[in-house]
Amino acid sequence: MTTHDTPPRLPLKDRLRALLKKRWFIGLGGLLVAFAAGIVFWGGFNTAMEWTNREAFCIGCHEMENNVYQEYRNTIHHSNRTGVRATCPDCHVPKEWVPKIIRKVQASKELWGKLVGSIDTPEKFEAERMRLAQNEWRRMKANNSQECRNCHHYDFMDYAEQNRRGAAMHQKGFADGMTCIDCHKGIAHNLPSVMQHVGAERPGIAPEIMHPPRTGAEPAH
Repeated sequence: MTTHDTPPRLPLKDRLRALLKKRWFIGLGGLLVAFAAGIVFWGGFNTAMEWTNREAFCIGCHEMENNVYQEYRNTIHHSNRTGVRATCPDCHVPKEWVPKIIRKVQASKELWGKLVGSIDTPEKFEAERMRLAQNEWRRMKANNSQECRNCHHYDFMDYAEQNRRGAAMHQKGFADGMTCIDCHKGIAHNLPSVMQHVGAERPGIAPEIMHPPRTGAEPAH
C-alpha cells in the first residue's frame, strides 16, 4: 500500500501573492473597484444635483431673494387655497435628465454675474430684467413650456370649470400652436417696466387675454 504525503499548506501571505499573479483575479478586482467608484461618483453627483435644485439654494444670493423671490411670494404659485406650491426649480429646471443637465450648464454662467456684481442692486437688476426675462421666455418657448405643462397639462384641462373667456382663449391658443409662455408672461414675476400694459387688470397677461375682441354674442359692458 502506497501512501502519499500531503503537501504542506502555504502561508496566507504566499497564497495571496500567488492569487494576485493570476490575470483573471486582477481583472475582477479592477471591475469591482470601478463599479464601487461609479456608485460613489453617481451618488455624489445626484446628491449635488438635488442640493442645487432646492428653493433655498436658488435664493441663496440676495440678488434673487430681494428681487424676484419677493415678487413670487405675492403670486398664486407661492400661496393658494390648496397649498400646492411651484418652487423655483419647478418652473426653471426641466425634470428630464438631459435637458436638466443642459440647463445646469447654462445656469453656471450666472456665477459670473454673481462674481462681477452685475445685478447686485435693485437698480442694476431692473436694468437687466428685460434681457434676463427674454432669455427665459425664449427657453420656455423652445421647449413648449414643458415646466408649465408638468402641472398644467393641456389634455387634462376642464374647460367647463374655466370662465368663458379663459376657456375660449385656451382652446384657440392651442389650436393655433401657441404655448403657455406666449400669453402668461409675468405670471410669477414682474414684467420689465416697458412691457407693463396700461390698464391691464393683471400685469403680465397679454392684452388680448384680458380684453379679447367682442363678438356679437357677447354683450358690451
